[in-house]
Amino acid sequence: MKIDVVTLFPELFAGFLEGSLLGAARRAGLVDIALANFRDFASGVHRQVDDRPYGGGPGMLLMPGPVVACVESLLQSGPKPRILMLAPGGRRLDQPFVEELSGSERLVLLCGRYEGFDARIAATLGAEEISIGDYVLSGGELAAMVVIESVTRLVPGVLGHEESARQDSFSGSTRLVEGPQYTRPREFRGLEVPEVLLSGDHGRIASWRHDQALAATRDRLARTPTVPLTRRSAS
Repeated sequence: MKIDVVTLFPELFAGFLEGSLLGAARRAGLVDIALANFRDFASGVHRQVDDRPYGGGPGMLLMPGPVVACVESLLQSGPKPRILMLAPGGRRLDQPFVEELSGSERLVLLCGRYEGFDARIAATLGAEEISIGDYVLSGGELAAMVVIESVTRLVPGVLGHEESARQDSFSGSTRLVEGPQYTRPREFRGLEVPEVLLSGDHGRIASWRHDQALAATRDRLARTPTVPLTRRSAS
């Protein structure tokens, strides 16, 4: 899989791309991740990439020219990518979406800054908006890292044990949250490992784990608030 990251701050990715499983996967040639700074495609002495929004309002918007030029330069070689724009209002990233993206041959991730993107960037590039949650970050770089981490771990060979990905929370046909797990020691500060896990009875263990996953999923759903949408006044 190839992933291109379009950002104003490529230096933020240095440690992230080199460490842990992702770094090993890159060195093994399982994933290819490249960084592109769209300020390199800006014109003028100051290489301006943002400007005030038409119609007024606070902050600055990313101008379409540099971002589009940067992405179009990437499109001149390699397979046709799926272009994803990191934005709070986009499609929510969840495990089914991650699994869908993991089947892509190539992704291009656009990292926003300031008050976001000029709408013509998405229209020109055919980009899809994607969100990692209902909150706002100062830029899309951290969100891009979340997408990269969640997607690349599903690339064959990245994880040491392929069954690990299939047993993750939200994975599989049931999409359950993973229940509690235990390792050594058998007792820690008065807390014992459940007897069933020590029984050696794989049928009982599987049944117990499924029941625990159901309970954890119900608990999570009960703690998830539903926030009604409200219309902002024009005044």
